[in-house]
Amino acid sequence: MNAPPSVLQTPGFAHYALAWSPFHTSRLALASSANFGLVGNGRLHLVSVTPGPTGQPGLQLEKQYDTQDGVYDVAWSEIHENQLVTGSGDGSIKLWDIMLNDLPIRAWHEHTREVFSVDWSNLKKDTFASASWDGNVKLWTPDRPRSITTLHAHQSCVYQALFSPHQPEVLATCSTDGTLKIFDLRSRNFAQNTNSFTQPQTAAALTVPASGTEVLSLDWNKYKPFLLASAGVDKVVKVWDCRMVKLGPDVGQGVGGICEVLFPGHEYAVRKVQWSPHRPDVLATASYDMTCRVWTTNPPPGRPHLLHIHDPHTEFVVGCAWSLYDEGILASCGWDSRLNVFRV
Repeated sequence: MNAPPSVLQTPGFAHYALAWSPFHTSRLALASSANFGLVGNGRLHLVSVTPGPTGQPGLQLEKQYDTQDGVYDVAWSEIHENQLVTGSGDGSIKLWDIMLNDLPIRAWHEHTREVFSVDWSNLKKDTFASASWDGNVKLWTPDRPRSITTLHAHQSCVYQALFSPHQPEVLATCSTDGTLKIFDLRSRNFAQNTNSFTQPQTAAALTVPASGTEVLSLDWNKYKPFLLASAGVDKVVKVWDCRMVKLGPDVGQGVGGICEVLFPGHEYAVRKVQWSPHRPDVLATASYDMTCRVWTTNPPPGRPHLLHIHDPHTEFVVGCAWSLYDEGILASCGWDSRLNVFRV
């Protein structure tokens, strides 16, 4: 029988995302918003995770930072252990240093709508990406006052943009238009871009028609370079092999991707999907059905793909993240202002 989760409450602030530190086994960050992110302030929480007497981790709120608008996503720096970046509902991006107590050390504001996703490249460690409801994805470095590249990735809201963990110049996006797109910044479309801020690029190397409805989340498999998972409003988690490409009219562009596995089972939209950093066949999902679930793409004969259902939340579960150092530890967060850390 599974042990109950360790719990941290943040009254008055509903969670939107969480991220484990790549430098410290015991540190994670929470992005949250007042009034469920519809209006009002945001807050960034820093949480320490300590071993508990029963094997379950203990949670302690170490520090928090308030913002003027809701905080929708957070990503740790890959080059500085005390820094992290957040995306907000007012279109701004902020860089924080946890050794300081109040204000961000840098802020950018180029997006014209909500910044719903930020991701720090673990290969090109001086670069991070932001994705916005304005349809654009922007690439940044912490020491520059403006973005270094703008991708006009979709005609509608971009919910997430993630760098490939295998190729530093490749990133994937998902959108309200039901597609996944993969961009290769080495292509001639981007090499010719001399003014990235005023001339956004649009050409995707691959477009995957992933769903007839909105795709809310995606993730790269950490062991198989061409494997992506997607999830969204259709309630189904899908695993895509992006090596199967039909070339489009322009060199370097294509449409395709083979759906290898389908995971039906969630009762409402799936808000987050994340592959395990420890096993190539395991992934976790968070859903508006108030559950976090763990799946395998390779079950034993006669056994289901679904491995575990975590259901102590009492509101939408919008975030989940595997510990980078402990294979069995998963964190989930939701609109019930509750962070759960538990061993699967």
